[in-house]
Order: sequence, then C-alpha cells, then structure tokens
Amino acid sequence: MKQELFELIRTHAYRYSEEPFTLASGKRSRHYFNCKEITLVPDRLELLCRWIVQEHLRESGITKVEAFGGLTMGADPICYGLGLEFRKFNQNVYPLIVRKLSKDHGTKKLVEGAIKAVKSCVVVDDVITTGGSTIQAIRSLRDSGLDVTHGICILDREEGGREAIRSEGVEMFPLFKKSDFGNLEHE
Repeated sequence: MKQELFELIRTHAYRYSEEPFTLASGKRSRHYFNCKEITLVPDRLELLCRWIVQEHLRESGITKVEAFGGLTMGADPICYGLGLEFRKFNQNVYPLIVRKLSKDHGTKKLVEGAIKAVKSCVVVDDVITTGGSTIQAIRSLRDSGLDVTHGICILDREEGGREAIRSEGVEMFPLFKKSDFGNLEHE
C-alpha cells in the first residue's frame, strides 16, 4: 500500500515549475505537492485512509484515536475518509473541521463536529512546510477543549514545520518526507 501511495503522489501530486509556486506558508518553491490530487479522488483517498488506519497509526505509536481534525480544506477529506475507514471496524472516530476564521453568524464556531463526544484529537494536514496552518488548527482544537498531542500529514516538506509543531507540544508523524522522493526532477 505504501509504495502504491508513494507512486500516486509522485505521479499525480508532484509538480515542478521554473516559475516558483507560492506555498500556503508564503514561501516560494519550484517543487509543489498538491495532495488534493490524492485526497479528492475517491480511490486514492480510500487507499490513503486504509494505509493510515491499518499501518501508519500503529507504526507511529498512536494507539487511541477519538477524532481527527485539521484546518479546512487540506484536512477535510482526510478526516472524513478516516472516520469512514474506522467505521469498517465498528468504531466511531469523528472528523472535526477547523475553520480559518469563525463564522460571523449562527454559533460562530471555529471547530465543527462532534466536539462534545470526544476529549482528544489527532491533528491532520495534507502538507506541512513551516507548520503555520497546523499550529492554527492545534490552537483552535485546544481552545475548543480538546487534548492534541499527535498529528499526521501526508507530506513533510522538511522546512521546519515538524519542529515548530513539536514546540506546541504535538509530535507530527508524516507519511512521507520530501527527501523520500530523492532527487526530484530539475533539482
């Protein structure tokens, strides 16, 4: 499963451009991993979530999971998919959605989902660079009363994000690191 997922990321999510891409962190890079090419395609998302539930969580030492949550939009399909994957084992593991900004109407919540049903949450992101988006999600989840000590992401670009997240008291377990892909085209 891991090798198949690796090839899907390399083939479908990775892009190179002489004109650098602007990343969510504001940094610029000629190398871009658009993991939505994985998470928004049903069979690829299913493979990703199956591998996380059946292998990655155990390998990372994450043994008790009540919820998965992360900043919209990168984390949304992953959190939903993981919730559905756990249902195959008759377990309710809830997806939580963290808004970038609170709504200005209704309940004005930053975090949506079954918050009252859980005490802890594994934070989720698709790609981390500096960790800023993940840290924003961690703080919002904690402000909602949840314990957050672990996180997962599809790809760590290895630009200081894991260390920044660790300084928030959360250990991040990426499925892949940029260096796993070796010499990327045009490097």
